[in-house]
Amino acid sequence: MHVAITGASSGIGEALVRAWVAKGASVTLVARRKDKLDQIAKEVAGKTFVQAVDLSLPDRATDWIAPAESALGPIDVLVNNAGVQTIEATHLASVEDGEAMLRLNVFTPMRLTRAVLPGMLARRSGAIVDIASMAALGPMPGMFYYNAAKGGLGNASEGLHGELLGTGVHVLTVYPGPVDTELARRGFEKYEKTLTARFSPVGTTDVLARLIVRGVERKKRRIIYPWAYSLALSYPRITRWFTARFSPPIATPALKA
Repeated sequence: MHVAITGASSGIGEALVRAWVAKGASVTLVARRKDKLDQIAKEVAGKTFVQAVDLSLPDRATDWIAPAESALGPIDVLVNNAGVQTIEATHLASVEDGEAMLRLNVFTPMRLTRAVLPGMLARRSGAIVDIASMAALGPMPGMFYYNAAKGGLGNASEGLHGELLGTGVHVLTVYPGPVDTELARRGFEKYEKTLTARFSPVGTTDVLARLIVRGVERKKRRIIYPWAYSLALSYPRITRWFTARFSPPIATPALKA
């Protein structure tokens, strides 16, 4: 099985590489930092292929697919994980940076999905995994562009799941809440003294990676992790009231991956 993972150089992406290699899969690692990708590929000691690509350029975002499939065969599982997050007051946000985020977080995964989907449909097998965010279900103040990006990806993914029923191609949408990564730690510092932070469960990348691998195997429709955040799906009005009421004012520079 050939699994292609974007944003594979750290955090959730790196954990997914390790989890799938441990299962015996061939894995393509895609991200900007080739040194990190090479290091991870060496450590996992499995059958891997490294592609250093700037996925923020949608027009070039699919260039790595042909070399990856030449090296490891057709892509059986595409994981759209690469992304960036900013936390800042909307009136201070850079329009250019915000629109760049939309390209990376929404347009690029849609390009990649569109590129691999015809082959999957022809083979009547395959899986697409979209890493959205709890921001898609419970939008946070100070994340104007990020909320839009993850909401867009989450909705596109959920709709595609329904469209592909019966085709042999499965779509899994993942909604991580706070997960202990470098980016999340930097961002969540803004909320550390608030009620929102004090009562917010934080997950780990290893556990989430295992859940995603199992979710693909069992053809689950969605994963919300940590599980406590699943309440947001059942009670969206309460979730949005809570995040709006207890999140602090945002008036500081952006945090970027």
